[in-house]
Amino acid sequence: MFDHRLMEMCPESRKYIIRNVILQWLELCLNAIMIAVIALLTEGLVFPDRQRVTLVTAVLVILVTLVLRFFVSRAAVRMSYLASRSVKKTMRQAIYQKLLRLGASYREHVSTAELIQESTEGVEQLESYFGQYVPQFFYAFLAPLTLLVFFGLAGSFKVGLLLLICVPLIPGAIMMVQKIAKKILAKYWDQYTKLGSTFLENLQGMTTLKTYQADEFKNKQMNAESEHFRVITMKVLTMQLNSIIIMDFFAYGGAAIGIIAACKAYHSGSISLASVIFMILLSAEFFLPMRRLGSYFHVAMNGMAASDKIFCFLNPEVSAEKTEHVKGEDIIFDNVSFSYDGKRNVLQDVSLAVPKGSFIGIVGESGSGKSTLASLLMARNTASSGKVLLGGTDISAIKEEEVMDTLTYTGIDAVFFKGTVRENLLLAKEDATDEELYRVLKECALKEEFDAMNGLDTELRENATNLSGGQRQRLAVARSLLHDTPVCIFDEATSNIDMESEEILLKRILSLVGKKTVIFITHRLANVVTAEKICCFEQGKLVESGTHEELLKENGVYARLWKTQSELENYGKEAAE
Repeated sequence: MFDHRLMEMCPESRKYIIRNVILQWLELCLNAIMIAVIALLTEGLVFPDRQRVTLVTAVLVILVTLVLRFFVSRAAVRMSYLASRSVKKTMRQAIYQKLLRLGASYREHVSTAELIQESTEGVEQLESYFGQYVPQFFYAFLAPLTLLVFFGLAGSFKVGLLLLICVPLIPGAIMMVQKIAKKILAKYWDQYTKLGSTFLENLQGMTTLKTYQADEFKNKQMNAESEHFRVITMKVLTMQLNSIIIMDFFAYGGAAIGIIAACKAYHSGSISLASVIFMILLSAEFFLPMRRLGSYFHVAMNGMAASDKIFCFLNPEVSAEKTEHVKGEDIIFDNVSFSYDGKRNVLQDVSLAVPKGSFIGIVGESGSGKSTLASLLMARNTASSGKVLLGGTDISAIKEEEVMDTLTYTGIDAVFFKGTVRENLLLAKEDATDEELYRVLKECALKEEFDAMNGLDTELRENATNLSGGQRQRLAVARSLLHDTPVCIFDEATSNIDMESEEILLKRILSLVGKKTVIFITHRLANVVTAEKICCFEQGKLVESGTHEELLKENGVYARLWKTQSELENYGKEAAE
């Protein structure tokens, strides 16, 4: 019913929770004073000889208590807000800090969709936990004890004790429901995050689904998952409604018992009319705080189920802190294997050396492991076995910022943010001058095109959708050139663009040869014929390596790919003629 981990993470909320409880207690006391005055006034009207409060006095007291209750209630709501205000910031900051510690390899620990849901809606649920449930948790135990004292002062501890004994029946019902609720809500959040992951994946891959006409299949798959989510949601609602019925039975049943006991005490002459009216009007107050706690409990359980997911992400220890420095630019893959799912190896026993200043081509059919090799080198994934060495040091031990200062990766799916061309270029070098920015744009044949628009202040839409594919890819390469690192990795950087853009980019990439270490991953073999060494991959294995001429003489996988591509390109030329 109470998660100490959350309180330890947000200790600043405690003072506001305490103030909230005190203010609710004051509101209860004011309500008791108002009811006591009403009871005394009623007794005086029935039995004029027992009149202890005049009508004017009663009206004034009631008005004063109502005004005070208004301000106290407002202050309590304010405390609820303040108690939950820092929670979202604290939790999201903790998630962000963990992401920074994990670095580019965070996807090995959690999916992007699940992380988004945890840090948005999951954290939002905790606002109700801190602002409503926790203060009510303490107040629900304080209120019945206070009312017991009031009932004693009114003349009957016996009635008060009877009501107090019935109060624990509500938390008892909550605890019985909790065991069922925890399991159901855990399944609810699992299905919720699974559905979110599927939706994000399908949305991102919509073009591919349409291309291969697989959208109908994915639609059916999502419908099945949505139906499963609907079923589990209905189970949650059914559980909540059933528990509310049980709590209402105990709450109003207990209040009825108290009212009957008070009436009997009055009938026996042990308490006055004012006392019985006071007890009748306040009997329900014994149970309402616990009843309200039960209502908040269901909201809190959503937050606690979400927090379990968040703590699962936050708690696992990150591998040893990265403290090593880059000591060189030579790259070695030493007997490296890697698997995404732990079952099928995408790379298997790959050993490869990339000397400083060399030009290496990585080729192979789609799915042969070329891009995975780049991902391991950029520390986005960790090798299942073997080592990836940068300057003789395991790349997993090198500080991430130093890896990023040494390596620049340019892929086919470069990300651009909504903003100006200048803002997107400055991501690569914060202190770059306009002269430097124009230089890299000119090198990628973009300066004149942007000058025709608004220069460096040309607005880009999200992911630069207002540019052509060729312009977007040339801008990605321009940003990489501005980063100016000793090692440049180009992963299909000249694919899926027009011939003119491909020629411009290929010329600029080849101009880096001899000045930097260039690793060129491509499916088009003609782009790497001048490479010092070409590494050919097949089904996750490095099957051949050597120069273009050497590999053709071997008449192996590379020669077969070269022959196939040459025939296709010649056929295309003949068809065009």
